[in-house]
Amino acid sequence: MLQEFNHLMDYIETHLTEEISGKEISKIVGLSDYHFKRMFSYMAGMSLNEYIKNRRLSVANVELINGAKVTDIAYKYGYQSIEGFSRAFREWSGFLPSEVIKNKIQKSFPKYSFFIDIRGGISMEFKIEKKELFNIVGVSKRVPIQFEGENNAIIELAKTITEQQRNQMHQLADLYPHQVLNVSYDFDESFLEEKGYLTHMIGFATTKENPFDNLEQITIEETLWAIFPNQGPFPSTLQETTAKIYSEWLPSSDYELVELPGISFTKYNGTPENVYSEVWMAVKKKVND
Repeated sequence: MLQEFNHLMDYIETHLTEEISGKEISKIVGLSDYHFKRMFSYMAGMSLNEYIKNRRLSVANVELINGAKVTDIAYKYGYQSIEGFSRAFREWSGFLPSEVIKNKIQKSFPKYSFFIDIRGGISMEFKIEKKELFNIVGVSKRVPIQFEGENNAIIELAKTITEQQRNQMHQLADLYPHQVLNVSYDFDESFLEEKGYLTHMIGFATTKENPFDNLEQITIEETLWAIFPNQGPFPSTLQETTAKIYSEWLPSSDYELVELPGISFTKYNGTPENVYSEVWMAVKKKVND
């Protein structure tokens, strides 16, 4: 995975003055849009779109110092007007292009390289478990993609669940963890933008078929799951675990992601200081080239 990410950095570097297509990114990294964006943002500390913009402005900065005209640079790096370029350049560097040309001010943003950095020697607890085909029955809606913090749209979805729906879900629940699952799938494809929507389901795992008209059902194919238990303050511990999965565990593991819904659950015990959660990711063994 690190090799693919570094290949992408090389590709971006040679195409800074062109439109960079999501199809080409997907081909290089071999990940879905959603998983790639999460992994990149956790590893790089910014979105891919922001990285590309920073690299373009950094190279533009050098060219301005070397005598290039603002008009030429603005259009070369994809801006529709000199005003748009000047505004973006000032937001990035703190200076107008004309000031950079006059005073030879340089701000740099170097090309990224990815490598494994083992921090603190803290191991992640996880297990690989095969699960047979099962269903998840519950309620769902399209919600904005949000990597950090509480998603208000999901909170609103939870509030819409009626007592009847809750009882019906409990009737069907016959698989671990026998409690509410949060399930995310059907992500919008938009590689360069940190926006879009996904479908989020709140429901229970079951071997049964859903007989109720006011509940929905999705089927999860048989596969391996990487399961990451975590315990601590909620939701920060759960979010930190997810970040480490993408930025540390996945790039160095012998597994790669499978395109199935992401699943998590949390056991609430009345206080947010010491909450138990699990994050489930569908995986398969990497095939060595």
